[in-house]
Amino acid sequence: MRVIFMGTPEFSVPVLDALVLAGHEVVCVYCQPPRPAGRGKKDRPSPVQTRAEALGLPVRFPVSLKGPEAQQDFAALQADIAVVVAYGLILPQAVLDAPAQGFLNIHASLLPRWRGAAPIHRAIMAGDAETGICIMQMEAGLDTGPVLLREATPIRTAETTIVLHDRLSEMGARLIVEALAKLSDLTPERQPEEGVTYAAKIDKAEAQIDWKQPAAQVDRLIRGLSPFPGAWFEIGETRVKVLGSTRAEGDGTPGEVLDHDLRVACGTGAVQLTRLQRAGKAAQDASVFQQGAQIAPGTVLGKG
Repeated sequence: MRVIFMGTPEFSVPVLDALVLAGHEVVCVYCQPPRPAGRGKKDRPSPVQTRAEALGLPVRFPVSLKGPEAQQDFAALQADIAVVVAYGLILPQAVLDAPAQGFLNIHASLLPRWRGAAPIHRAIMAGDAETGICIMQMEAGLDTGPVLLREATPIRTAETTIVLHDRLSEMGARLIVEALAKLSDLTPERQPEEGVTYAAKIDKAEAQIDWKQPAAQVDRLIRGLSPFPGAWFEIGETRVKVLGSTRAEGDGTPGEVLDHDLRVACGTGAVQLTRLQRAGKAAQDASVFQQGAQIAPGTVLGKG
């Protein structure tokens, strides 16, 4: 099939690779424009742009698709279908109508749960037992289109967003190839009205750990925000990100460090911190972090 691919972050790269490997003709790749990044704040291409150029594919990164010229350029590609995964721009109806067989979107949740921008983070933070991938037909609403294929996967104990992200990315790549191979045989299923939830974009203000919360909630916050933006606490004037944790036994003042291994008391129960990162430093396992930090038992961490 003649395919337009639209995606931007690392999550989208395995999907692009899978489409090429399956023999589809990717006539153009759309992604977000290069953004300033790194210490020098130089424009850096997105992971999808980098991969598409390495594959020798034509790449476009318009700042908007609302103008008539951008829409005409899109329609001129005469694609059979467009595949979208984490693209990041609003698609006007004129664009949605251009490919002969419409648009397919790869969404990282079991719709209608967690429509929106941050479904992986929100599923972990909410304590969901499972999540998955849906291949859906796109329409004007936010992730409201009919679902063609879905597959569930459990959210494992101690799993962080980055680990689940990688597994779902590979699932999405496999399922979109399957969907395209048997597209004419698939029956679109409308999403039910009940069970709709929205995965709002992560606000950095959510990331400070409130040790007064139950251990289960603190653990989910840490794992759900790892690696970005990273849940954090303060000790003195130093901000420390926590990138890994597990539930643990223990009682104490919320935020109190219970032992040299960084087991920390919460409102109820405790969490074992397993991976941490000081500002400007590399992430470290807790045992290595403690060799330098030497946080003593009895210390109460910030926002206790």
